Parts: sequence; structure tokens; C-alpha cells
Amino acid sequence: MENEVKAIAKMQRISPIKARLVVDTIRGKKVSDALAILENTNKKAAVMTKKVLLSAISNAVNNNGLDKDNLYVSEARVDAGPVYKRPMFDSRGHIGHNDKRTSHIVIKVAEKK
Repeated sequence: MENEVKAIAKMQRISPIKARLVVDTIRGKKVSDALAILENTNKKAAVMTKKVLLSAISNAVNNNGLDKDNLYVSEARVDAGPVYKRPMFDSRGHIGHNDKRTSHIVIKVAEKK
């Protein structure tokens, strides 16, 4: 089995649907290519995902002694976190809701042999 190293960013204030659009673009890519894609993506989720990817790379290099040049993104996923439910006044005296969704961004990197 290959040596996988992961990093997780929990409770990120972005909808999982929006974050998955960005995370799907880097899955399976080399680390250098994934960083270039995230640098040039103009979305809030790209900034969050880049931080998690850099953390996973640092974990792999410093804690596990893997070579940065041989790393690739073996798994990248976004899980739904808890939803902050906020009341919102609606028409005719009703109370609506304004859901603030959160995400858990999980990235695993592995070394290509």
C-alpha cells in the first residue's frame, strides 16, 4: 500500500456544493499542477483548498520524509459540516430560515513510485 498523508480543514464557511467545484479540478493531479490550478482559480474555495493542500504537502515532507517532486493528490473530497440555521423574517408574519452551510475539506497526497 502506498504511503498516504492527509490534511483536513474543518468547519469552513462555504457551501459544500461550491467547494466541490474547485476540489474536483485537482483530484489525481501532480502537486505542482494542483497548486498552479488553485493559484489561477478565482474562487473563495480555491484559497481554502490551497491552504489544505500546502498543509498536506508539509505533512508529507516533514513528518513522513516523502519527496515533494513525486507527490500527487490521491484523494480530494468535501464533506458537509454542520449547518448554522438563522431565522429570517418572511412575508405575512412567517419566519423563514437562512442556512449557513459549512464544509470539511479533506486532501490526501501520496508518492508516485
